[in-house]
Amino acid sequence: MSTRYPFTAVVGMDDLRLALLLNAVSPAVGGVLVRGEKGTAKSTAVRALAELLPEVTVVADCRFSCDPATPDPGCPDGPHEDGSPKARAARMVELPVGASEDRLVGALDIEKALSEGVKAFEPGLLAAAHRGILYVDEVNLLSDHLIDHLLDAAAMGASHVEREGVSVRHAARFLLVGTMNPEEGELRPQLLDRFGLTVEVAASREPEQRVEVVRRRLAYEDDPAGFAARWAEEEAALRERIVAARELLPRVVLGDAALLQIAATCAAFEVDGMRADIVMARTATALAAWAGRTEVTSEDVRQAALLALPHRRRRSPFDAPGLDEDKLDETLEQFKGEEPDEDPEPDGPGDGGPGGGGGGGIPPQSEGPAAESDGAAPEESSLPEQSPAPEESPASAPQGGGSGSGSGERAAVKAAEPFRTKVLSVPGLGEGAAGRRSRARTAHGRTTGATRPRGALTKLHLAATVQAAAPHQKARGRSGPGLVVRRDDLRQATREGREGNLVLFVVDASGSMAARQRMSAVKGAVLSLLLDAYQRRDKVGLVTFRGRDAEVALPPTSSVDAAAARLEKLPTGGRTPLSAGLLRAHDVLRVERLRDPSRRPLLVVVTDGRATGGGKDPVALAARAARLHAAEGTAAVVVDCESGPVRLGLAGNLARELGGTAVTLDELRADAIAGLVRNVQGNSSTRRAA
Repeated sequence: MSTRYPFTAVVGMDDLRLALLLNAVSPAVGGVLVRGEKGTAKSTAVRALAELLPEVTVVADCRFSCDPATPDPGCPDGPHEDGSPKARAARMVELPVGASEDRLVGALDIEKALSEGVKAFEPGLLAAAHRGILYVDEVNLLSDHLIDHLLDAAAMGASHVEREGVSVRHAARFLLVGTMNPEEGELRPQLLDRFGLTVEVAASREPEQRVEVVRRRLAYEDDPAGFAARWAEEEAALRERIVAARELLPRVVLGDAALLQIAATCAAFEVDGMRADIVMARTATALAAWAGRTEVTSEDVRQAALLALPHRRRRSPFDAPGLDEDKLDETLEQFKGEEPDEDPEPDGPGDGGPGGGGGGGIPPQSEGPAAESDGAAPEESSLPEQSPAPEESPASAPQGGGSGSGSGERAAVKAAEPFRTKVLSVPGLGEGAAGRRSRARTAHGRTTGATRPRGALTKLHLAATVQAAAPHQKARGRSGPGLVVRRDDLRQATREGREGNLVLFVVDASGSMAARQRMSAVKGAVLSLLLDAYQRRDKVGLVTFRGRDAEVALPPTSSVDAAAARLEKLPTGGRTPLSAGLLRAHDVLRVERLRDPSRRPLLVVVTDGRATGGGKDPVALAARAARLHAAEGTAAVVVDCESGPVRLGLAGNLARELGGTAVTLDELRADAIAGLVRNVQGNSSTRRAA
């Protein structure tokens, strides 16, 4: 077994280490969600925590880690009246992103259940993590149904497996820790709320701290065992402090004054539901125990709010997590009661280092940021800031798009207020990743038929299995009431659900689009569709064209936040290379079809239809590029941004070449876009039938 990087050797990362330690003291806090850029030691810190957890006593030979003192009466391996105890280290179980549902919750041997009437259950990762840590790296990339199982078990402390009349339940209480890079997509708000605490991590920009990170990492890689031995004393001290804080925790008093501050803080930040209040109360109590005190103070409440509320106050997916600390301090001061006297000799663990009296101590050996095994600095992904441009009226914006018009770059304008859109869906029945948009064959959903299993049986179609086995009972020598079932009789249920799609936006940013009012409305419409894509669990991409060429402003990603940020900074100006934009979009879709052939695309082109760059005959080139998309059956919609009393109808021509539908900017409201996409579906189906 490889030697893990010591927890106390992690440099800096005070909030992350404190959140993990509070959960080690009180697992009822509800786990930690760690958000941060790549290469910031998220995984290193989480894996190191497992070495600090005290040993657990389990019933020997119980696959579900039952406690001998209070065995689970419903344990599948029970009863445990005379079970012999055994001490072992607390486990840290990792849930891979590509794990199946059976791997997570466990699997039933359907063949034995049918033929022998035996509940042969193979425990999954939830059972293995009981009384330990369940770590999910890149939790935002897990399928929705896996996350639902995971968080339900975390909230209820048990896992239920119900399949084809066979029911198994076992205890599943664990410390849930998830890590994620926000650039790769967000969790749904209701799932964010199920994590007790959240912390944001980032690499330090201080050279001295970065030097210490590299020095320690290189020393660890050269001699892992020797490096761990040098930190053994600090690790032992921290482990003892966790044990002492656990023993002190039941004696910590959460007074009415602290409870009032907790309730007032949650109300002031308008968090939904009551889970935030409960998590803050548990966190503040754990903070007091960690600091060696028996009463909760205002500083404990403040620190608890900073850890428990940032991910709960988001009102939309484009709101960055965080708290207004000035508002927090004002609320706490307004509802401040009489503070408990500080105990000069606390009944419990010592102050344990800097900050021990308030927000919990962090060992002084760890200063600065930690780094992952590569030690590389994170890459910058933000777009360069655009220089400000003077205000302009819509009437002064260039409309002709000729060689002399629209050549200057104009600063980005803010998007108009987004609005709700109806469902956009791709026609037909797909087989893409689970989502909430288009119809697809999925592992979850309503049963539509049965087929022979190609691999391991996961979803039994009971009626079809019985029907396949019934004609052979006499030949198989059946003599009793049981049904003789063989492997060839088993039938897999086919199900229909919803999939996520790739929504690729192609946005005209040329001079002819530069009128502020028009571009603001365009951005508002695209932002509305991005919000819908977030809710439908789609991937999104952004291609822009202006000047002489087109660029991929954002490659296809699950991070709708990133797409919204790129859209906000989008400047305008220059000629209109429409053909370049369509060709670049075609290249993006071609690569994505190779990378993920099951995910179907929807092309959304936002333009006034003008083509003034890209060759001698830009209009003909744009038409040829559009026909490439039509030939591949890509569902498309053109948002016509042309304005003014005289309209050329160029966007409509483009839509016909794409085999899609055009809609004017004024019509781009919820009802209009719903009708538009229905037309897109009909047109696409007609093309394919032809």
